[in-house]
Amino acid sequence: MKESQKREFKKSLAERREILETISAFANSKGGKILVGIEENKDGSVKEIVGIKIKGKEIENLGNEIKQNTDPVIYPSIEIKRIEEKSVLVIEVKESPLKPVFTKIDGIPVAFKRVGKTNQKIDVNELRRIISEGNEFLWDSQVCEKATLDDINEEKVRWFLKEARKQRGLKIPEDAHIEEVLMRLKLLEDGKLTNAAILLFGKEPMFLQSEVKCIRFSGNEPVKPYIDFQTLEGSVFDLIDNARDFVLRNIRKAIWLVPEKVQREEKYEYPPDAIREAIVNAVVHRDYLFPSKVQVRVFDDYIEIWNPGRLPEGWTVETLRRKHESMPKNPLLFRQLFWVKYVEDVGGGTLDMIEECQRWGIPEPEFEDTETSLVVTFRRSILTEEYIHALDIKNTQKRAIEHIVTHGKITRSEYERLLGVHERQANRELKELIELGLIERRGGGYNVYYILSRQEMSRSVEKND
Repeated sequence: MKESQKREFKKSLAERREILETISAFANSKGGKILVGIEENKDGSVKEIVGIKIKGKEIENLGNEIKQNTDPVIYPSIEIKRIEEKSVLVIEVKESPLKPVFTKIDGIPVAFKRVGKTNQKIDVNELRRIISEGNEFLWDSQVCEKATLDDINEEKVRWFLKEARKQRGLKIPEDAHIEEVLMRLKLLEDGKLTNAAILLFGKEPMFLQSEVKCIRFSGNEPVKPYIDFQTLEGSVFDLIDNARDFVLRNIRKAIWLVPEKVQREEKYEYPPDAIREAIVNAVVHRDYLFPSKVQVRVFDDYIEIWNPGRLPEGWTVETLRRKHESMPKNPLLFRQLFWVKYVEDVGGGTLDMIEECQRWGIPEPEFEDTETSLVVTFRRSILTEEYIHALDIKNTQKRAIEHIVTHGKITRSEYERLLGVHERQANRELKELIELGLIERRGGGYNVYYILSRQEMSRSVEKND
């Protein structure tokens, strides 16, 4: 054996820096193997197989170090092999579909490429070229080598065409040949299906990471036993719809006595549209290079939706709380869901979730970046009928709070009409509710209305915690 374009020798794991450089070089080239425990001659041939002794969690720690020091993250195969009765650590790196792959050298991101048996730093001009051509490296646009047109579900394609023509005016005839449809949607390139095509219209799942794991826990901790558990497979449309259905069958409905109505009204304790939006974001914007699955976790008092991957460069969770552009991780997949109105191309999905939660009378969703996943948490409101009736306020004020919880807001004229009070009493009682920190005044002039206060929402979160 000799070192080559796809093979590198290292004497020990002490050569961490060189190992990380080689991982970047292999990932930016055609992949390769690093054999640790082999001393080489100057010409790259084997001088001696010295072997390596692995202690404790060294392999696990090496994997974590590689993960922390590569961007996009590289997950190499790491295993021990026996060569001439010696243990040799083999690190196998595949070519990355997302380039350039950087590694941190003294805290500074640097990218390498493999030239012969050496690693060479990629200069700025070449980095610009790679990045400008980056679309070809996007996972959803990559060719799915093992897929053929026989793997496409024609019924799903026909449904998509009908819906896209209806929702967005897609200019592809409903009776167009399947091959033509896929070509015009850019899901078929040179006769080969893309990964996005399989996610959208595949007869059978081909990517394990595309599954969605749904769990209903007993209590508020992620421990067994489970009340309900389901691993979802299918097209992205099936995943989104079925995950939403899983949540709805595992959450309660609140019951409210609405002024001027004999029958009580029911509504879910969480807004279904906000839950669906979070699931859509997780399925569409996730990083499919990560082996992790999207997870939907339902607890007694809150819901978590885990989206594997990272926020766009320069973004924080605060970016999600203000106006921002649309930066889909999988633009080809995103585009198809746009045609059927599963997404909007304006970057407002997280703002819609926040607004929907406010309207529903529950705390705003929480966003957490774990560095490997984005987690969205919805917390239920404690403003049940029993809680409201325990408040030390007038009955008319309690009924007004119930109306806000059910309908999201109340105006002064509604207060008068629904509760049978005159203008002066309505103003006085609304002012008292504001002073108690239960509601807030919004709008101006003839458009004044009242909603639950942020203070009350915060109290709801604290109570649930």
